Amino acid sequence: MSQVQFIQVEQDRVGQRIDNFIIGHFSKLPKTLIYRWIRKGYLRVNKKRIKQTYRVQANDIIRIPPFILEDNKENDKKIKITDEHLAFLESLILFENDDYLIINKPSGIAVHGGSGINSGLIERLQHLRPHCKKLELAHRLDKETSGCLIVAKKYSILTYFHHILKAREVQKTYHALVHRQWPKHIKQIDLPLRRTLLPHGERVVKVDRKEGKDALTHTRILQRFKNYTLIEAKPHTGRTHQIRVHLATHHCPIVCDKKYGDANQDQILNSKGFERLFLHAYTLEFKEPKTNKLVYFNAPYDQACQTLIDELLKI
Repeated sequence: MSQVQFIQVEQDRVGQRIDNFIIGHFSKLPKTLIYRWIRKGYLRVNKKRIKQTYRVQANDIIRIPPFILEDNKENDKKIKITDEHLAFLESLILFENDDYLIINKPSGIAVHGGSGINSGLIERLQHLRPHCKKLELAHRLDKETSGCLIVAKKYSILTYFHHILKAREVQKTYHALVHRQWPKHIKQIDLPLRRTLLPHGERVVKVDRKEGKDALTHTRILQRFKNYTLIEAKPHTGRTHQIRVHLATHHCPIVCDKKYGDANQDQILNSKGFERLFLHAYTLEFKEPKTNKLVYFNAPYDQACQTLIDELLKI
């Protein structure tokens, strides 16, 4: 922007740190620029200098100095979404009220655009709900993982979900189809995990008993098939790729897991047209932010997963 702007803080944004508040208005603005404004006193709140850790209050007047961002033609391309895709997105909504959405996220769609991805689920939902000022992820799912996902419509609701997630007051249940027969005596996996950068640049998660972070997953057998087992997995902690690594550690990797799986065994399913990771966030359970009542949501399998299960039942 080529001129000074003044933004008044609404009640719903109270308590948000100043840098995140500004990013909420100008998503492409680098935080390094915001911090420089704060250091030099260009960015002010109620005509006063502030610290980088300042959290906005209701009716604060934020002074935004003039700025110019370099044009990025690739990023500035408008996302084109067909009516057919909008209808598909609408069909994914399991629940919606004024505060949040519960989405049955499809496999293969990233939750956010970036890193070469033109648009993620959030960017597409903003086209579906243009009247919503801001849609924010309360938590994440891997691109290849499907199922229940919470999207907050208000900062206060986002803060609530962050709080109960950190306090482990959100019960998540996943379904995973794994290769081979899961050992019936294994009902809990308690193995610390650490993210590692491989020599060629790929990031993976490995079991590391010395430097890894605590990771606990509860498991239960749902159905046995010939050469496969359908597992219920409940992560007590929320480490990156936790379920995928924990199951693979016991030589029962999730089918079609390109990072931790069994490529040779996956070829059998690939030849039949099944190629997606069979990890599905099946249920969510938490206390509703306004009523404090316990609510429960269930996300059905997509057609590919359901068809595979039906075929395995016939064998």
